[in-house]
Amino acid sequence: MIRNDAIFDTIRMFQEENLDVRTVTLGLNLEDCSSPVLAQLLDKIEAKVVGTAGNLVSAARQVERTFGIPITNKRIAVSPIAAVAAGHGVDALVQVARRLDRAAATVGVDLIGGFSATVQKGMTPTASALITSLPEALSSTGRVCSALGVASSRTGINMDAVLRTGHTIRAISEADRANAGFACAKLVVFANMPDDNPFMAGATHGQGEPDAVLNIGVSGPGVVKRALQRLIEGAEALSAGGDPESQLTLADLAEEIKVTAFRITRVGELIGRELAQRLAIPFGIVDLSLAPTPQIGDSIGEILETMGISQVGAPGSTAAVAMLNDAVKKGGAFASSSVGGMSGAFIPVMEDASLARAAAEGSLTLDKLEAMTSVCSVGLDMVAIPGDTPGETIAAIMADEMAIGVMNHKTTATRLIPVPDRQAGEMVSFGGLFGESVILPVHDVGASDRFVRFAGRIPAPLHSLKN
Repeated sequence: MIRNDAIFDTIRMFQEENLDVRTVTLGLNLEDCSSPVLAQLLDKIEAKVVGTAGNLVSAARQVERTFGIPITNKRIAVSPIAAVAAGHGVDALVQVARRLDRAAATVGVDLIGGFSATVQKGMTPTASALITSLPEALSSTGRVCSALGVASSRTGINMDAVLRTGHTIRAISEADRANAGFACAKLVVFANMPDDNPFMAGATHGQGEPDAVLNIGVSGPGVVKRALQRLIEGAEALSAGGDPESQLTLADLAEEIKVTAFRITRVGELIGRELAQRLAIPFGIVDLSLAPTPQIGDSIGEILETMGISQVGAPGSTAAVAMLNDAVKKGGAFASSSVGGMSGAFIPVMEDASLARAAAEGSLTLDKLEAMTSVCSVGLDMVAIPGDTPGETIAAIMADEMAIGVMNHKTTATRLIPVPDRQAGEMVSFGGLFGESVILPVHDVGASDRFVRFAGRIPAPLHSLKN
């Protein structure tokens, strides 16, 4: 039986606490578009994207009106283009990126992901060409996003790919100098890259997925924060009244997060299944990831502050993120058998006002962020670094993050943005959902050069041998 208070709680989540369906992402297989003739390849890609996703935006708006629930982003994720465009070179791949961009504009989606390659154990010639194409492809398109899978717990870390990607990120930044290197924000480098992630910039339609599928990303840091505040305020009021049983523990906070995550997930699945039915395609997964925005009240950092970490980055921050991430996953898994993607807590510095403030004040450093990523859902996300950071040092930072994912059988990633002509302590702003942040210092630049130049492959850990 649905209780009135549960209905009012759900309404409050949307009206007062910034709950939204952060993204509806149409996953689309483009492998049947492959052709050795470039013109045919481009035409097939555009025809399939436009033909399949043509009603996505209008149907999503209808669902918004029906349920009164905002859907912030409408997006598409396609098969890794390194496979779809096999046999083609750098110039052709740039044209593929531009055609994807045009198709995305035609159907009205915000972003299109999948200009991607999986190179965790080695590179095909086309995957190599795709990496080479990234500076021009990402700087000359507005909607195209890319992901590179360079490591997995099963295969280890492809340091050839990591080193090359480090230099490529510098080249992307230089190619997009006019926009302060923003194009780097459209590239995610993964360990254990998921096949069904609906969140950009890392969304890719992986192997084994249906021809077309609808995945949902639900967010709600503000909802979790307010739930914790109400719990704590209620306990304090009881304590002031002399109730000896009112003392909260961290287990009580974790339980409240879990219950809240359950409710958020149920709402997300309802919206996802309704939209999938209207589009006549299968529903895939709901990804409950607490993805913050620069808006005050929609912040992972504010959740940690509510939990008692008065300065994000202080001792205890990693433990608090671990508890938050675990409780979110438990609540989501209990709510739905279709939970997927990454489902946890994101800590993108530029996109979270509280994290950006902590970085500006010096309490949240690159080193502390790395520690926190060992227990959250992604990694070093939307981190601005000095524009003159060498490619080898960028590669070493990525290698550390990939190692965390490989050794712990979890998804980790980096989205590093070297900002041209700016140094640590200066500000960079990209606006909108991408936010702003101080540029974080990178210590001991060059001290890892010899290590990463050995290249080759860091072997898979012993616990990868599970058969």
